Amino acid sequence: MRLGYDLTIEQSQKLVMTPELIQAIQILQFNTQELENYVEEQLLTNPILDIDSGGQGEQSSSDGEKYEDKFEEKYDNTKSEESFEEKYANKLEPNKEKPDEPFDWAEHFKEREYDDISYKQWQYDPNQNDYSYEQVVSPDITLTEHLMFQLQFVTMKRSCRQVAIYMIEALDENGYLTQSLPEMAKQFGISPEKAEEVLQIIQGFDPTGVGARDLRECLKIQLVHSGRDDEVVLEVVDHHLEDLANNRLSSIARAMNITVKEAQEICDLIRSLEPKPGRQFGSASETRYIIPDVTVEKVDGQYVVMVNESSTPRLTLSPYYQKVLIEADKESNISKFLTGRLNSALWLIKSIEQRRQTIYNVVSAVVKYQADFFDYGPKYLKTLTLKQIADEVGIHESTVSRSINGKYMQSPRGVFEIKYFFTSGVSGSTGEGIASESIKTIIKEIVDHEDPKAPKSDQAMVEILAERGIDISRRTVAKYRDEMNVPSSSKRKRY
Repeated sequence: MRLGYDLTIEQSQKLVMTPELIQAIQILQFNTQELENYVEEQLLTNPILDIDSGGQGEQSSSDGEKYEDKFEEKYDNTKSEESFEEKYANKLEPNKEKPDEPFDWAEHFKEREYDDISYKQWQYDPNQNDYSYEQVVSPDITLTEHLMFQLQFVTMKRSCRQVAIYMIEALDENGYLTQSLPEMAKQFGISPEKAEEVLQIIQGFDPTGVGARDLRECLKIQLVHSGRDDEVVLEVVDHHLEDLANNRLSSIARAMNITVKEAQEICDLIRSLEPKPGRQFGSASETRYIIPDVTVEKVDGQYVVMVNESSTPRLTLSPYYQKVLIEADKESNISKFLTGRLNSALWLIKSIEQRRQTIYNVVSAVVKYQADFFDYGPKYLKTLTLKQIADEVGIHESTVSRSINGKYMQSPRGVFEIKYFFTSGVSGSTGEGIASESIKTIIKEIVDHEDPKAPKSDQAMVEILAERGIDISRRTVAKYRDEMNVPSSSKRKRY
């Protein structure tokens, strides 16, 4: 065996993560809101970019096509790769047969005899106003605002009013008072009895049960206000809430010396109360709304996929800076700067278009595969993997994952996260995959139509599913039932 150093030449292929490639990957991952924010940032940093307001009509559209043609000429993509990363990395690789010479954009603009359009600020155009009052969501009234409104109609001393305001602001989002009453009395220099009186005033406000210090007090306040504060009912609230939660009605009946049917009626009454009176009001935290990235509609019996482009402005190149580039010296710093910004702008426009096309292809394949779901409902959802869609579209699995990550679809069946359609499951009697969401829907139907006095056990559900050609274990049924927050048969039983 010979040891030593050798100098060898080796040819290999590898993927280089250039800034342009990283940007293209990020743009593909963005949902509609993130892409809108990113485009706004690029409009601030790149003077070449401009928003196509539609005022130039057909000229803007034809100019955009010419920009893309020149972009394709500059970055010649001679072969298609399987992954999104390799596809864009290949565009960054110049054609080896020609020297890597910078493209003369100024000469290109002169050859096109571009119109001399002076730069001007954006102006309001009433004919292109897409504003609608239906797009505006009114702010929800918070619990604090609701209670403060009621407090102004209460007559009390100034010192007590300050304590009441402090108590209202100390309530959590469920309407419970989490701070100690003696501590608040000491802080304001009043007696604990006086603080208790102020708290009782707040507990008389709407919603009933607000200002309680625990669940038992919340339920008792509601029972007193509704006039159903029987001694037996209050006894159950004080000492048997755990048995009530586990539906141990026999234990409650024995302890209270009543029949099981009477225990059932008392438990039904307590379950009809609101354990969290404050949750019906808006939260002070920011509410985020979902903007679907893709819309699916049924037209003439066929499902049509449309990528949402309404929230993202259409980008074009600023005619003002094109004029500056034409008039500037080719060797000047202005020309070099604008040329670099122009290349970045074209790459951004191309990346956004590539994102749109990739998402459209992926979602179209998903809709085609899950057509039974859109026609007949969740029970007909099939198992689907990233590899199946990747093979169908002809791209890499990582590209499919980035295309669906954090994105939502609006369909005739409702708004779903696109990941919802990629689900595991089991094989049916016909050999076709049945998604776990479809099995959950069937389990929910079984529970809804069962006899409340004799609810179906998990093993009974296994046998019913087996009759429908779905072979799963009892443990799997229990797991799906827990995921849907459906209690066990012992807790569902009614007497």
